[in-house]
Amino acid sequence: MARINDVGGTQGFGAIDTTDDPEPFHADWEARVVGLFNALRAQGIFNTNEFRDAIEAIPPAAYLSMSYYERWFTAITTLLERKGVLEPGELGEPDD
Repeated sequence: MARINDVGGTQGFGAIDTTDDPEPFHADWEARVVGLFNALRAQGIFNTNEFRDAIEAIPPAAYLSMSYYERWFTAITTLLERKGVLEPGELGEPDD
């Protein structure tokens, strides 16, 4: 079964922006999410396959409305809740 991240050959998503963007991050929080990912993975809290699966399991409407690193953060919080590191909803919603 295809998930929302697998859009190969799908029409209607518009042209791909191929302009070179020299900045890896556009906000400080994005770099922190990458650091969090690396620290948690190094501690064995989750592995790369679990992380990828958590991103791919984001509901389609949410997935399409999120930025790249918002997907990362959502996947990380999902895994931390799944593994019992965080209580469900412990971090609250982004606007809380």
